[in-house]
Order: sequence, then structure tokens, then C-alpha cells
Amino acid sequence: MKHALIRVVEWGQELLSEVIQPGDLVVDLTAGNGQDTLALFQLVGKMGQVVALDVQPQALLATRDRMVAGGAKVRLQQQDIQPLQCEPGIDLLEINHAEFAWIIPAAPQGIISNLGFLPGGDREFVTRPESTVLALEQSCSLLVAGGRLVVVVYPGHPGGAEEGAAVTHFFTELPSVDFQVLQMKVSNRPEAPFLFVAEKTGLI
Repeated sequence: MKHALIRVVEWGQELLSEVIQPGDLVVDLTAGNGQDTLALFQLVGKMGQVVALDVQPQALLATRDRMVAGGAKVRLQQQDIQPLQCEPGIDLLEINHAEFAWIIPAAPQGIISNLGFLPGGDREFVTRPESTVLALEQSCSLLVAGGRLVVVVYPGHPGGAEEGAAVTHFFTELPSVDFQVLQMKVSNRPEAPFLFVAEKTGLI
């Protein structure tokens, strides 16, 4: 079956699959409707741990339903968020991705984020450059050596171009001694989503 060349979300998931093994710890910074969370769960299996975050309760509930249907053990925290323990299953937390580092129980093997707005939700409620860059800084610090950070950027919505510029600046400034960075972009469609993948090579 032929797939569209510009399927950047699927490319990101595929590039994560190269470094994630069953039993690993992985993070979804923007749970949304749970598609990335489910993809991560399928990679780490029932002995792995997926931590998925979102600030919108309906996103977490949609993700929970998708994960339960996929056979996952789900733990949902929407109030009085506590640091997590290393244990198999899916942890869903109502928390801003800019504040996530303190809850993660160990160095993750993979981290993914789809920026922008919740599909089917309020398009005025979008990720912002400032909080996104903070989340990316924490992600790069937390990743295990050899782990990958995948980010899909959507420049077409209001504020998306500014966030895209901030994310591009962040990744282009990562030190080459510590990270390899790949960008995938549709050159003849400036408003199309584009992808960054950073692999941590150093021990920072």
C-alpha cells in the first residue's frame, strides 16, 4: 500500500520506532486524541511505560478511551499531580508540557510532541512558543543517550508560524557534539506541517 510522502506524523513515529524497545519508558508531551500515545504503547508493550500529558481534560479522556480499547492499563491523574514511579502501563496527566520534568521517573528512550491545537477541539487553544521551548529544553536534558525527540510543527494556524520559528531556532542551536538533528519539510508548501527529530549522542 502506497503512503503519502508528506505524512510527517507517521515518519516521526517510524523514526522513534528505530530506538524504542519493549519495556522502555517513553513520553508524549501532547496527548491530544491519543494517536501518538497509542503508537508509543504499541512500541513499548505491556511491560513498558508511557507518560502522556495534556492540559485539556477532554484530550486526556479521549486518550484514555483509546488506550483502554487498545488493551493498556491506564492511570489518570487530573488533580494533585504526584511524581511517577517506574511501572508498566500508561500514565495520563493533566499538566502543561513546560512543567513535566519533575514527574518523570527515569530517563526516557523517546519523546514525541504534536504541536498546535487539539483535533476536533477549540482552535483558539494552541501550544505556545514559550512553553513549547521550555518543554523541548527539558526533553533534551532528560533523554537517555541514544534516545530521540520527535516534534511535529504546524505553521498554518494563527500563531503557528511564530511557534515554528521558535522550534526551528531551538533545534538548529543544539550542540552538534551532543545531538544529531534531522528536519523533514515540504519545500513547496510553506504552511504544511514539518518534522524535527533529535537524537541524543552525548551524556549531558
